[in-house]
Amino acid sequence: MFKYIKSDIPASIVVFFVALPLCLGIALASGAPLFSGLIAGIIGGIVVGGLSGSNIGVSGPAAGLAAIVLTAIGTLGGYQNFLVAVVLGGVIQLLLGVLKAGIIGYYFPSSVIKGMLTGIGIIIILKQIPHFFGYDAEPEGADSFIETSGENTFSAILHIFDNLILGSMVIGIVGLGIMLFWDNILAKKSKFFKIIQGPLVAVVLGIIFYILTKSHETLSISQSHLVSVPVPEDASSFLAQFSFPNFSVITSPDVWIVAFTIALVASLETLLCVEATDKLDPHKNVTPTNRELLAQGTGNILSGLIGGLPITQVIVRSSANIQSGGRTKLSAIVHGFLLLISVILIPTLLNMIPLSVLAAILLVVGYKLAKPQLFKQMYKLGWKQFVPFIVTVVGIVFTDLLIGISLGLAVGIVVILLKSYQNSHFLHIEDKSNGKHKIKMTLAEEVTFFNKGAILNELNSLPVDTNLELDVRNTRYLDNDIIEILDDFAFKAKERNINIKLVSERGVIENPESFIEFFKLEPKIAK
Repeated sequence: MFKYIKSDIPASIVVFFVALPLCLGIALASGAPLFSGLIAGIIGGIVVGGLSGSNIGVSGPAAGLAAIVLTAIGTLGGYQNFLVAVVLGGVIQLLLGVLKAGIIGYYFPSSVIKGMLTGIGIIIILKQIPHFFGYDAEPEGADSFIETSGENTFSAILHIFDNLILGSMVIGIVGLGIMLFWDNILAKKSKFFKIIQGPLVAVVLGIIFYILTKSHETLSISQSHLVSVPVPEDASSFLAQFSFPNFSVITSPDVWIVAFTIALVASLETLLCVEATDKLDPHKNVTPTNRELLAQGTGNILSGLIGGLPITQVIVRSSANIQSGGRTKLSAIVHGFLLLISVILIPTLLNMIPLSVLAAILLVVGYKLAKPQLFKQMYKLGWKQFVPFIVTVVGIVFTDLLIGISLGLAVGIVVILLKSYQNSHFLHIEDKSNGKHKIKMTLAEEVTFFNKGAILNELNSLPVDTNLELDVRNTRYLDNDIIEILDDFAFKAKERNINIKLVSERGVIENPESFIEFFKLEPKIAK
């Protein structure tokens, strides 16, 4: 784990700066105590990071669960009652891990996963544009359209110039310029600039800018446009920020419904993020998904027990980790410790960081996820890849993460069915000598009821006086529906003077009386 410490420590610092405002913003958007988001971020880094088999995945509170949390707190009658559901949700995730449900993540097409990454990248950019210019009406800005302020993503962008904060915009532009210069020029010239990351320099300059312009009439940045970490007065006030579950409501059906909802949504988001981060990983590590569910379940149990929000693996933090050069789980673990240390020792310093600087960091992350070249690459792969990809992107941008993925998956399934319909067989007209058509039809290796329509249309379109050769030597699975179609066609063929030659591994049969009886005896074809 310490082999790549020179890469992991700088990456952990970048992830820390990305995670800090998101933890607070998601807690605010969820209607939960601000400290609950930090708890989830700390446990997601230290506990889940330590138990997970992922080298580059980073866990914490997820915006995709914020709407569920917001509703559930009201439904269950308070935050402490809700924490019981978080603990139970973690237990259910442990059970899913034991039952090896992690394989579900592998059934999502690559085009949908790429669409998910691109859609999240676009949303990060759209969400951070207002913060970049100092308009912070919407505190949560990573990967959803949750409206806690009456604004949605597009209306917030339209209102930017009515609410522009000059100081925030200036330091945001400076921070963005530094990071681009750092990545594209300095990092290529010296190893020093790879160890000390551009985002860290941008944050430090942001703090200095805030201090120097405090009394400036035009460039000063008010407290509402800075990071807002709870500042405890002493140890007792720090400990008072923790909440504990009210287990007296554990028998309530509503609590169990929320628990199952959290477990299922959090598990699905985690598995999708695992699949996505493994694709982004330049070293192509493969994350054990069942172990990931066990790690996430453990994290959610602990988070719920001490007052934290539900945890998932989060693509924004994970992609920031990858883009910053993270190699092992050490970067995720250290980012968790940085969150813990910072909220205890330096909350006042953290509260001097302009949100526009953090927005600049996320703009770079978003662009790297949604590069224009990717759209061109997907288009070149053909419509079967491009259509599910673009539907997923649009669905995520205009609805939310799970709906967008569901739409992309649905389109992907339709594409599979269409190709299955088309690829059940092929026709080859060999010659038309002696006034008779000679046609050869070869069935595919697997022919299911999805292929009924295609095969039926081809058989019905055969002209009168045809010699049909039906080759099933390559076929290993033949659905009973197809066998019935062939059996019915054998009867119709006599009326239309169509001669059938059936070629199988058992030999050649002319005009079989019953396809049903024939395939009962065919040893290599499963029915």
